[in-house]
Amino acid sequence: MVRLTLLSFLIVLVSLTGVIWVTQALRGIDLMTAQGQTVLVFLGITGLAIPVLALIIAPLAMLLAVTHTLNRLSADSEVIVMNAAGLSPWRFLRPFMVSTVIVACLISFLAIFLAPECLRALRRWHTEIGADVLANVLQPGQFIRLDKLVLRVQERRPGGVLVGVFIDDQRNPAERINITAQNGVVQKTDKGSFLVLSDGNLQRFQADKKDPLIVAFKSYAFDMSQFSQAPQTYNYNARERFIGELISPPKDDAVAQRSLGQFRAELHDRLLAGLYPFVFVILAFAFLGPPRTTRQGRNFAVSALVLLVLVVRIGGYACSTIGVSRPGAIVVQYAMLMIVAGVSIWMILKGVVVDPPANLTAQFARWRERLSSIRLPALRR
Repeated sequence: MVRLTLLSFLIVLVSLTGVIWVTQALRGIDLMTAQGQTVLVFLGITGLAIPVLALIIAPLAMLLAVTHTLNRLSADSEVIVMNAAGLSPWRFLRPFMVSTVIVACLISFLAIFLAPECLRALRRWHTEIGADVLANVLQPGQFIRLDKLVLRVQERRPGGVLVGVFIDDQRNPAERINITAQNGVVQKTDKGSFLVLSDGNLQRFQADKKDPLIVAFKSYAFDMSQFSQAPQTYNYNARERFIGELISPPKDDAVAQRSLGQFRAELHDRLLAGLYPFVFVILAFAFLGPPRTTRQGRNFAVSALVLLVLVVRIGGYACSTIGVSRPGAIVVQYAMLMIVAGVSIWMILKGVVVDPPANLTAQFARWRERLSSIRLPALRR
C-alpha cells in the first residue's frame, strides 16, 4: 500500500503542479518576447516557482492519494476482508503513516530550504531586470532618449538579437556620434554592459570640422554600463528568508525589524507545513477507513471529508494572516490541528462510521419519490 499511495501522490502532485505552472507561465510569455529571452531561460525562470506550487499542493495531493487508495481497497472488498481477519485499525493505518512521513519530509525540505532559495533567485532576477534599463527600454520601433542618447531598434529576435540598430550619441559636447548597424546584442561582462554591434557604420561629427568622419565596421562594442547597473543589495521579504533569519531576525536589517509580525507568522507557517499531511491522512482514515458493505455508500463520507479539509486549510491560512498582527491566532492554528487530529484518532479507536443522518436520508428518499411521480406521467405520454 505504501507504493500505491506514493505513486498516486506523485501522479496527483505532478499533474496539478504542471497544470498550474503552465497557466502561470503562459501569462508571462510576453516577458520572453519583450526582453528577447530564449525559451530555455524563460522556462528556467518560471520553473523557480515550481517548489512553491508543490509546497501548497503536496498536502492536498497526499489527501487525494490516500482517499483514492482507500476507495480502491473498499471497492475490492479488501477492507472488509482485512477487518474480518482481525487486522487492527492501527495495523491498517501503518502503511499510510509511512507514506505520510516520506511526504512530510519532502514538504519540510521544500518549506525550509528549497522554496525560499527559489524565491530569492526570483527576487534577484526581477530586481536586476527592473534596474537594467537596457532590458526595459529597448522596445522595437520606438525612439528612446536616455541622457542625450537616442536609441532605436527595428526588431527584437529570440536570443536577445536586435535588428536595425540606430544610436545618436550627443553626450560629449565636442562631438556627436551616429551609429547604424544591422544587428546588435547586449553582452554583460565584469567590465560592464556593452551593446555589441555588427555590420554597420559610425559617423563622428566634430565641432571643429565640417565633414564627418565615417567608419565602417564589422563589429563594434558600444559601452552602455551607466544604463545597466545591477543593484548591490536585495530586499528580501519574509517568504524569501531562510529559517535562521526567521528565528532570529538580524538587528541591522531594517526590513526585518519593520516586519517582525510577518517573520513570526512565516516561521510558524513553515513549521506547520509538515504537520498538515499527518492531520489530513488521519482525518481521511477516520472517515473512509472503517469497513462498509456494498450497500453502504461512501459519497457522504467523501463529501464531508473534503468539506472539513477545506475548512481546516482555509482556517490555517486565516490564522497565518491574522497572526501577523495578533500572535494569539498562531496558537489557535496549533490548537485547531491538534483538535482535528485528536477527534480523528478517537473516531478510529471507537470505530465510528460516518454515514448521513437518518432524517436526511429519509428526506432525500421523499424528494426522489416526488421527482419520480412527476416524471412518470411525462414518460407515459
